Amino acid sequence: MDCGVITSKTVLLLLSLAFWAAAAGLSYVGAYIINTYKSYDNFLQDKYALLPAVIIVCVAVVMFTIGLIGCCATFRESRVGLGLFLAIILVIFIAEVSAFVFGFVYREKVKTDVQGTMRSVFEKYDGQNPESRVVDYLQEQLHCCGVKNYSDWTTSQWFNSTGNNSVPQSCCQQEAKNCTGHLDQPQELNTRGCAQELESGLQSVISYAMLVILGFAIVKFFGMLSVCVLTCKKEESGYQPLNSWVFA
Repeated sequence: MDCGVITSKTVLLLLSLAFWAAAAGLSYVGAYIINTYKSYDNFLQDKYALLPAVIIVCVAVVMFTIGLIGCCATFRESRVGLGLFLAIILVIFIAEVSAFVFGFVYREKVKTDVQGTMRSVFEKYDGQNPESRVVDYLQEQLHCCGVKNYSDWTTSQWFNSTGNNSVPQSCCQQEAKNCTGHLDQPQELNTRGCAQELESGLQSVISYAMLVILGFAIVKFFGMLSVCVLTCKKEESGYQPLNSWVFA
């Protein structure tokens, strides 16, 4: 076995291990994105915004299988197995490029999607319904108040119905222990609007996912090159595995 074949096999085995590591990383990223979207799904009208995350998780499952196929094909030096390995890597590469494109499209769409639905959700606030719990969770987690700022609450039906000149207590700053949400004490309230905070948070998650996808797509490209190098090397050298009949 010449040095070129040994090197190529070593690279492919390392790439197979990399596929398993990448599968674990992509699973984490996909699950994190899905969990983030679920937390704020009331503000996202377009459910297809989850498509990039679903693609990432599916790619992770297939990548684990690819790593297994790659190890077996490399150890057995099977031309059929290596060809299958190359074909699957190509499919995954295309899927990752598609996920990258979808991520780019929905990264820009998040802004209009959030702006278009957030006000309607805030208008349904009554302090008890599911929309109210989502709004309170959003304001507590993002340390924000209202759509653009806390004054948005003064035009809501909830504000007019209560008549106590206050905003929900979820608008209170964490360090303000005695805050009641009363507008006479604005220094105890979060002044930033939730729309901008949510947009920037979701866009950051998508941007991170896009960088991860791009990195793994580059790895797949070099993986395809390695398979081609090993296959061509075997064809040029006429290398064949030793069988027991040679020593007969």
